[in-house]
Amino acid sequence: MRNIIEIENVAKFYGDFAALTDIDLNITEGEVVCVIGPSGSGKSTLIRCINLLETYAEGGTIRVDGIPVQPGPNLDQVRAEVGMVFQSFNLFPHMSVLKNIMLAPMRVRKSSSKDAAAKALDLLKRVGISEQADKFPGQLSGGQQQRVAIARALAMEPRVLLFDEPTSALDPEMVGEVLDVMRTLAGTGVTMIVVTHEMGFARQVADRVIFMNGGQIVEAGPPEQIFDAPKEERTRDFLSAVLNH
Repeated sequence: MRNIIEIENVAKFYGDFAALTDIDLNITEGEVVCVIGPSGSGKSTLIRCINLLETYAEGGTIRVDGIPVQPGPNLDQVRAEVGMVFQSFNLFPHMSVLKNIMLAPMRVRKSSSKDAAAKALDLLKRVGISEQADKFPGQLSGGQQQRVAIARALAMEPRVLLFDEPTSALDPEMVGEVLDVMRTLAGTGVTMIVVTHEMGFARQVADRVIFMNGGQIVEAGPPEQIFDAPKEERTRDFLSAVLNH
């Protein structure tokens, strides 16, 4: 399998604070990678650098499908290939659910409104909320809004989907419905990088789990290795705190 994302020697500082240090990571097409670790370990910063929501001018290179991720004419091309689902849903409150999903394909991919609407309805069906098409985001539950956000990201037919703690703003009873949609997606061949606190999901769905601490990748491997036989003491300490909580 070829690499769709290549990260070499990436660093990110906020003043004197090193948010990321010496990050090297390749992700292959169709791989599902879950990134775990304590708050402040650099997980969200890492995935936000992949589509340049965070700059990483301090060093290193990131390539998506061979294209360098840097300011300039190629950035729109990269962002068209990389969908992102945030912690907060970031839906436009004044637009219907359907129109939220239609917007980017019409603006960026130049889809007709007819094609964009048909695709949006299909995606809403896929995430299990086709009956909500004409409602506004404020009329939906948090779980439903997050499913709309996933449908919106999918509307651009991205090669890569980034999830930044997609369930952490949800009430506990809504977490499962969003994770179910993500489980289904993981089986479709789209490349997924998921920053998550949901250890059961990571164990069940990930091809590879990455543990970060202090802005560095401490350990990476298949879920059974990371969860059942972690090599690093920091990984063991984190998992014992989280799993025995």
